[in-house]
Amino acid sequence: MKTLLLATLLTSSTLVATDLNTTQALTAKQEGIKYIKMLGKALKKELQAKLLADMSGVQALEFCTRQASEITQEVNKKLPSYAKVRRTALKVRNDLNNTADTLDTQVMQTYVASIDKKTFTPKDIKVVKEGNTTRVYKPLLTLPVCLKCHGTHVSPALKERIKSAYPNDKAMDFKIGTLRGVIVAEIKKH
Repeated sequence: MKTLLLATLLTSSTLVATDLNTTQALTAKQEGIKYIKMLGKALKKELQAKLLADMSGVQALEFCTRQASEITQEVNKKLPSYAKVRRTALKVRNDLNNTADTLDTQVMQTYVASIDKKTFTPKDIKVVKEGNTTRVYKPLLTLPVCLKCHGTHVSPALKERIKSAYPNDKAMDFKIGTLRGVIVAEIKKH
């Protein structure tokens, strides 16, 4: 009788542990999405205001040059110590702050492949566990407004300012619907 009771308790404990692990994985994804939205909302709001104020794109470029990294840092200060959020791309403009690592590159290449195969959906959030860290990736597609600074027909004046601010710029020649980059949330087990 005691053996049966012990076996039942052990089985129940295993099921609870399995449920907790599943819940933790979902929590990491949900938490990552929350942080991604925080950064995305803060950057988008400011960038849209600059583009509306100056259709040439100069104010938007100045915002990106001077404030986008600061806003990212401010958002990260609001996050728990075990989490951070950042942006990256296969073709980066700011190689000092936004360079992709190997895992980022692999995930983005997966997105590019699904775009090419026409199986991509913008809601495709990728979750990758690596050691004690879970990364949550949200893809960013190139929209018509992005082309002002990242397209194939950037005005010569704006192109010159971009080159001056970002001598190693690679974030040009995008087309509508291509992968512009990703926002990544990193959550360490806590």
